[in-house]
Amino acid sequence: MDVVSRIFDLLALCFVVALGFLCLFFIVMYIADRLQTKHAIRRNFPVIGRFRYTFEHLGEFFRQYFFALDREEMPFNRAERSWVYRAAKGADTTVAFGSTRDLRRVGTVIFANTAYPTLEEESVASITLKIGPYSQTPYETNRFFHISGMSFGAISKPAILALSHGAKKVGCWMNTGEGGLSPYHLEGGADIVFQLGTAKYGVRNDDGSLNDESLAELAAIEQVRMFEIKLSQGAKPGKGGVLPGIKVTEEIARIRGIPKGHDSISPNRHPEITDAGSLLDMIAHVREVTGKPVGFKAVLGGFSWLQDLFTEINRRGIESAPDFITIDSGDGGTGAAPQPLIDNVGLPIRESLPRVVDALLAAGLRDRVKVIASGKLIDPEYVAAALCAGADFVVSARGFMFALGCIQAMQCNRNTCPTGITTHDKKLQRGLVPSDKAERVALYQRTMEHEVSVIAHSCGAKRPRELKRHHCRIVQANGLSVSMDELYPEHDLGAVND
Repeated sequence: MDVVSRIFDLLALCFVVALGFLCLFFIVMYIADRLQTKHAIRRNFPVIGRFRYTFEHLGEFFRQYFFALDREEMPFNRAERSWVYRAAKGADTTVAFGSTRDLRRVGTVIFANTAYPTLEEESVASITLKIGPYSQTPYETNRFFHISGMSFGAISKPAILALSHGAKKVGCWMNTGEGGLSPYHLEGGADIVFQLGTAKYGVRNDDGSLNDESLAELAAIEQVRMFEIKLSQGAKPGKGGVLPGIKVTEEIARIRGIPKGHDSISPNRHPEITDAGSLLDMIAHVREVTGKPVGFKAVLGGFSWLQDLFTEINRRGIESAPDFITIDSGDGGTGAAPQPLIDNVGLPIRESLPRVVDALLAAGLRDRVKVIASGKLIDPEYVAAALCAGADFVVSARGFMFALGCIQAMQCNRNTCPTGITTHDKKLQRGLVPSDKAERVALYQRTMEHEVSVIAHSCGAKRPRELKRHHCRIVQANGLSVSMDELYPEHDLGAVND
């Protein structure tokens, strides 16, 4: 009994001491809150006011896991993410009972099925498209779904490795993003699209100008298949890339050619590109130095500059055209960007894509220039709709992030990503095993192309690229759907896509 009594006495003492320290802690916080001048709530309501900021931070997680319904979250709801997770795991992607989607919401895409769908034995494989017929080394691929730009820095080493190995498994390309080419991009053996950002990371001189020697050395790597000049990005049009200094490690700084620990901020445009003529000059120069296909990426606001560009191409000759144009959506993603740009600037892909395709057709350049659609295209619905609008290829970044295990924690800019995808904290990276996630990347890509084919067959098309605008209907404000070819009159895109 004495032993038990002593244990209880010790526990009581510990409780009293802990309670004393707790009281002291609250007293210190009370004094600190009263004396500080930056936060009115804490100054007026010491200690208690702190809980507001805590609950505000935790609120997004409580909403995600406890309160939000399957179709309510933004930017991607639970139903969308769940499909990606199941696809990446090779799990059953079928659902029971009925759709949870509100088919009356404005902008909802509905595909027009035929009474006589394509039989399995009638379906045909996706054909191989050639990009860059006027370059020394054109690029060919039969895949229509690829990995969009995510730079080493914005995402981690294990994430890059998983994407590289996964892309190799299925034969799709992987875009480096604007952070330069790392050894991890090459390790898996995947085809690489090198993105030439406004800061020219990886191929820059000390003054930020393009280093032709570095560019040629990079182009000599067989895996590097194409070059994409980044004019703008959907999540931050008019603003260069932003990588917080906390994520600029020694290795990332070396690859980018910048100081360690400093914010990596790209210029808001290429200084040497000021109009249509200088853009074509830049494309021609990079193509000459590299010998490989060159295109550009942009988010659209206005269209007059494209008309000027296409007019100048026809004046110079069709060989001067970009080999591809990547159209990014105004609701595209990023690791870090000002909220006013994320929320308010740039046209969504469903409006910009068909107009770009039509502009190319009107200029007689559609056969010459391949069109790549980008921005929030993570599910078969979005990809199939982009093909209906006339895209040759679709690329996704956040879809493949979900395949890696992203839970939409919204901490990409803080180096605290709990899944290890967008952090350089070794402890957090430990949870992301590249060999396991590479398989998920490959499964996601395969499942995407398969289920887009399912939509195509339901519409009577033998392959996804045979999808046309009349196969896609979009719900209007009155609750009724209108065919895409009524909104954007359909042209004969079949020969172009094939």
